[in-house]
Amino acid sequence: MCGIAGIISPDKRNAITKMTEVLSHRGPDEHGYYHDDFISLGQRRLSIIDLTKGRQPISNESNVLYLICNGEIYNSPELRRELISYGHTFKTATDVEVILHLYEEYGSDCVKYLRGMFAFAIWNKEKRSLFLARDHMGQKPLFFYQADGVFLFASEVKSILASGLIKPELDMDGLWHYVSLRFIPDHYSLFKGIQKLPAATSLFLENGIITVKRYWNLNFNNKFPNNEDEIVEGLNSLLLETVQMHLLSDVRIGAFLSGGLDSSTICAMMATLTGESFPTFSIGVKEHGFNELPYARMVVDRYGLAAHERIVSADLIHLIPKMIYHMDEPSDPFAVGVYLVSQVASEAVKVVLSGDGGDENFAGYDRFVGNRLVDYYCLLPQWFRRMVMKKIIERIPESFAYKSFAQKAAWVDEMSLFSHGERYAQSMGFLRFTQEAKQYLFTEHAKSKIEDYDSLDKILVHFESSNVEHLVDRMLYTDLMTRMPDHLLVVVDRMTMAHSLESRAPLIDYKVVEYAASIPAELKLKGCRLKYLLRKLAARYLPRQLIHRKKVGFGFPLGIWMRTELKTFLKNLFEQSRFVELGIFDRNYMHHVLEEHISGKADHNYRLWVLINLEIWYRLYFENETVDSMKEFIDDLM
Repeated sequence: MCGIAGIISPDKRNAITKMTEVLSHRGPDEHGYYHDDFISLGQRRLSIIDLTKGRQPISNESNVLYLICNGEIYNSPELRRELISYGHTFKTATDVEVILHLYEEYGSDCVKYLRGMFAFAIWNKEKRSLFLARDHMGQKPLFFYQADGVFLFASEVKSILASGLIKPELDMDGLWHYVSLRFIPDHYSLFKGIQKLPAATSLFLENGIITVKRYWNLNFNNKFPNNEDEIVEGLNSLLLETVQMHLLSDVRIGAFLSGGLDSSTICAMMATLTGESFPTFSIGVKEHGFNELPYARMVVDRYGLAAHERIVSADLIHLIPKMIYHMDEPSDPFAVGVYLVSQVASEAVKVVLSGDGGDENFAGYDRFVGNRLVDYYCLLPQWFRRMVMKKIIERIPESFAYKSFAQKAAWVDEMSLFSHGERYAQSMGFLRFTQEAKQYLFTEHAKSKIEDYDSLDKILVHFESSNVEHLVDRMLYTDLMTRMPDHLLVVVDRMTMAHSLESRAPLIDYKVVEYAASIPAELKLKGCRLKYLLRKLAARYLPRQLIHRKKVGFGFPLGIWMRTELKTFLKNLFEQSRFVELGIFDRNYMHHVLEEHISGKADHNYRLWVLINLEIWYRLYFENETVDSMKEFIDDLM
């Protein structure tokens, strides 16, 4: 695991040192550089395979091609054997060197042979061409910038900014989409001119001309015959093979274990394959009305694993600046759990396996069932829903609990006004700022600067794709193309790398994702049973109590805190809002949202979280505040 950076520029290529150093958390073990008259490459390394000789950049036999890579190639042993049989000579024992020789053989199609997570760059010094690529699901990040004869790329935005060749400027379109969707879609970042290379995409640069190409996509239309036992057997074999591949390492490997179905299944398979004890990492939170640690212990006890548990009492508000620094964008409450469990794991190992991807592949979220509930609710005449039910629902008292009844009822009522893709697209912004709410949040001046106006299109383009038919599959495909690469994997990558920890996710290996796409939709969501088929498989490995337990999300009582101990902080922060001062957000509307929340009229905690994070993010990245100075700023506002 590494951080990579590069710069093509007529001068100032020595900026590569600063660009690379700012990525030291991604690779604390060593660094490496390559320079010629046109390009400078930099890499920070977290040593996992070939600990002594695996330094990058790595060149091919003729020293014409130079590779820097962030990631792991799980099928590298078989690829290496094949490439050696073709006559290639390897300089290291690293997994990533196979990319270099595959590029010699197949050019840009080299990515099609890789099974792993990666973001890499290959420089051809003779042709003066650069090839960049990201893995199929977007586990590893890559950003780039081009202007005035300069081309920059890096694993994180902060590295590009560290070059000093670009002045940070807010991207209004990226901001507009973010406040609705919870993620920054497509090629956007929050910084004007800095683009995100999408997942499963490559970029070729030669003579200043960029060519971007998507090399892989999912097809949900080719389905297996509806035979549960055969499909479960095939999934079991594939997952065991995939987990085995993900154990490739020269250092000890552990696992995240939340007590949920996905991480528990991965841990059980690891134990089955290795026959050995390995460390697991779990956290509990005092503020919760529930505790998942007993379920994690069931797996630990069954397989004799070495449990590392910690009850954390997170000082959430003071964690925000640190999380934003590593995210390069506003953080998410979900990130807190990943940050804290990564901190625990990094004290013992460099690599962990996780259960990320189970919900997105096998229909594990409440909203998949919720969509069916909305269909039943729509059996009521629309006039009755609008004139009677809406008034009843508005009178349900808000408990400010996680997924409160009032919130669920309001969601069902609101979503009943829409159908098909529009309903799913609208649901993305329901807890944040809908297209309608943004009309009030953004000033007229700010809205006049928005060019890419409709955030719903970012969802509909995938939901209405021709390679998906069934409603459940349409929701899953949309998640895999949006939430997965642009939210979940962003959080996991940044929060683990903040602690120099590599996280591997067998459930989003692209072969597993393709297999899941071929499973009939009614075997993923059977009636109202979420993850039906995956539960059937997990029953081979896990206690019955864990298989049938209700899904629990990791979170904090943010809604309650924002009405009590964080109330003063919020009021003071909004009084000196940078986004109001910049003429982007409307002061009255921000205060309206806050007052409605404090008075108990509505639970706006998700919207308030967005606004808090944007204020801290702006000060960190545009006013050169530090993490420490922002903690002091928070104390002052408290």
